[in-house]
Amino acid sequence: MKQFLITLLGLVLCSSAAKAQQGTHLQSRLDSLLLDPMFETSQVGIMVYDLTADTVVYTHGHRQLLRPASTMKLLTAVTALRELGTDYQLHTEIRIDGFVSDSTLYGSLTCIGGMDPSFDSQRMNELTDSLLARGIKTIQGSVIADRTMKDTLLLGEGWCWDDNNPVLSPLLYNRKDRFVEELCGRYAHEVEIRNKEEMMKAEAQDSLHSSFFLPTSLAERILPPMLKKSDNLYAESVLYQVAAQSGTPFATARQAQQAEKRLIEDLGLHPADYRLADGSGLSPYNYLSAELLVRLLRYVYNTPKLFSYIQPALPVAGIDGTLKDRMKKTPAQGNIWAKTGTLTGVSSLAGYALAANGHMLAFAIINQGVRSNRVGRDFQDRFCIRLCSPSQENSIKTK
Repeated sequence: MKQFLITLLGLVLCSSAAKAQQGTHLQSRLDSLLLDPMFETSQVGIMVYDLTADTVVYTHGHRQLLRPASTMKLLTAVTALRELGTDYQLHTEIRIDGFVSDSTLYGSLTCIGGMDPSFDSQRMNELTDSLLARGIKTIQGSVIADRTMKDTLLLGEGWCWDDNNPVLSPLLYNRKDRFVEELCGRYAHEVEIRNKEEMMKAEAQDSLHSSFFLPTSLAERILPPMLKKSDNLYAESVLYQVAAQSGTPFATARQAQQAEKRLIEDLGLHPADYRLADGSGLSPYNYLSAELLVRLLRYVYNTPKLFSYIQPALPVAGIDGTLKDRMKKTPAQGNIWAKTGTLTGVSSLAGYALAANGHMLAFAIINQGVRSNRVGRDFQDRFCIRLCSPSQENSIKTK
């Protein structure tokens, strides 16, 4: 028995030594990437966490406050799923008031915006079909645009007015603030709109007061394009869905940020240490850290329901989304699920990596001050390839 215990202890010590040596070797492999001349004139914040072993693997400037660019969308997405639930649906509501006679609605049709960024011609067809199903072919009265879901700001905090920014309106049609105009114009042959200052009044017994909704699934239809395609309008819409839960009209981004701050506290960090401005990462006023992003990814991984929605919605290296053309024909292809980020002078990448030993890693890289974002992307690709490669394959370059 004594000999058996000695042998077992020896095996444990050898295994621990091997793991320590492997970790040290990985650190040296990653450290060597920081010798690149690009870091004479630029910053980088990095953190890698082994989720399988539950231990920190690598850090470098991981607490520096840097602009996250579109990796900000990770914080937005996780906050929304946590606050709203995975079954949450965005709603465009149509409210009918008045009475119907000879296929004419005498009264008003109110379009209540729910800031659905996916509302397109197909959804508009569904809307008019629903009116026709209720016997309404003509409206004698008013069509009202209700945009009270959010504040009147059409741009996010810090956005440049002359950039190609999304329009932040609660009533969207094909990504534009022209919902009512499209309803009145495109379907003029089916629904005739005649605006009058005074509404037609019906007798109480003939009055019609009803509503119907055009729902869109947050988890199934909004998060995938928001993360895989890095759609800024979708991200801002998600932020305002959280804000609108306050129940007050004219919801603001700051209301959503209170929920984000609660999440940051639950990650074990201090919200006051960071700067939150928008939901998409377009604003140069956002300041996060690689540590915050990795803690967020770790929280998602340890919450299986969240992970089941977030991981599949992330771009996959060499396969799809904004990583479709990166890290092809390398060990990282198909083994990196990560959100990209790009602003002038900023390039970022944060997500999950499947290492050669089968361990799942969470990582975040924020390059800042790079003259060319391609330089930042190339560094991130080399870094990810090393995370996914056996030690003998470190020389593999991005193709």
